[in-house]
Amino acid sequence: MPKKLIKKYLPDPETFKNHKNLQFLGDKLHDPNLWHLNRRAISMAVAVGLFVAWIPTPGQMAIAAIAAFYLRANLPISVALVWITNPLTMPPMFYFSYLVGLWALNEPSPSENFEFSVDSALSGLGDVWEPFLLGCFIVGIMSSAAGYFGTNKYWRYHVTKKWEERKEKRG
Repeated sequence: MPKKLIKKYLPDPETFKNHKNLQFLGDKLHDPNLWHLNRRAISMAVAVGLFVAWIPTPGQMAIAAIAAFYLRANLPISVALVWITNPLTMPPMFYFSYLVGLWALNEPSPSENFEFSVDSALSGLGDVWEPFLLGCFIVGIMSSAAGYFGTNKYWRYHVTKKWEERKEKRG
């Protein structure tokens, strides 16, 4: 993996470990998997970050950090990946999850002459929340699994390739 590039942009773990406002976390903040760049920690961080990115709530970074602590995933990568959902990407991502929820519930898609306004959004909120949240959950699980297994497979491929290059150089 491009460890040097990733390490260049990751914050220094000692900064966080010695920060006075984070001392309530105790020894959990000193867990090496929260900071190391190994296959297990990075794969789990990608899974955590991608799942939490689909949770439609404020505080996604805090949720990702808590999940990273409990799952022993790389903390900075888990938190950084939730920024996949930002003000530019949220509307298409959440509309897609709404459509997935409609499909999962076997409900018809919204009519083509639907006009977006504040009144129509508030009056239709009761009809929208179930497929929307179900879609977010389904897409979150799917993207999390794809991220975990994809990162894991890519990491193994990269390590195998490096070993083969070393063997060729030796003889």
